[in-house]
Amino acid sequence: MSNDDGRDRAADEDRDGQSPRSGPEDGSSETGSRVHGHSGAGAVSGGGGPGPEEGAGSEMSKSESAEKEGSFWKELPILIAIALVLTFVMRTWVIQAFYIPSTSMENTLLVDDRVLVNRIVYEIRDVERGEIVVFNGEDSWDDADTFVPKPTNPFSAAFTWVQQQMGVAPTGKDYIKRVIGLPGDVVECCDEQNRVTVNGVPLDEEAYLHPGGLESHDPFGPITVPEEHLWVMGDNRAISGDSRDHQNDPGGGAVPMEYVAGRAFVIIWPLDQAGWLSVPETFEDLDSARQ
Repeated sequence: MSNDDGRDRAADEDRDGQSPRSGPEDGSSETGSRVHGHSGAGAVSGGGGPGPEEGAGSEMSKSESAEKEGSFWKELPILIAIALVLTFVMRTWVIQAFYIPSTSMENTLLVDDRVLVNRIVYEIRDVERGEIVVFNGEDSWDDADTFVPKPTNPFSAAFTWVQQQMGVAPTGKDYIKRVIGLPGDVVECCDEQNRVTVNGVPLDEEAYLHPGGLESHDPFGPITVPEEHLWVMGDNRAISGDSRDHQNDPGGGAVPMEYVAGRAFVIIWPLDQAGWLSVPETFEDLDSARQ
């Protein structure tokens, strides 16, 4: 996932002295009176054209206006460059928006949802079970069908890049799934109620799984998650291509932690779907059971 800040400063010049206020010495009445304004230009009542001061003020005003307009167009490329740099810094190290292109995380995440991903949280602490993460699967999950074709020219490439940074277009190489197992965990399916178990503790996932998710479970495991890897699964278990389907790929289906971009923590669009992506209670119970 720019702030512009510019100020123009105009200074009025004060003119010293007073305008002559005199009439004919023989006592005849004045035909007009001069009134001074803040701009330094005066106007005579009772007719007559602009005096020399009025003409000078008008020319100065036009000059200042032209100077301001020229300054804006000179500064615009700089402001655009600063905005792009800030966007790149935010995307690379802080927060990035992602677009949801598939139904693999329904009903938690729907197609066309936009989520924000915290890219620095795992620099501060470890990944936790139940969190939704975005990761790069280009090397560990060799699924070419999900990749977006590269643009054919520089202009479309730049436009696509901007869309991806704003989270309005898929990147094609990033996946979003829920963390089920951490390094060293033993994951397996299924128990007598067709539930996934982690270290022998069944997960109560009905609260967030797509309807019919439990019934769609196929047996797998037991599998010990390798060191520095994560076992991840989609919430729409019937159609999600996740760790279960990549057991013949490098890592045995688990995702290298170094490929994790960050944690998806909030849905920002559409507004009626907006909300925090919290860790389900069943994972908190699992942590308690291990203590």
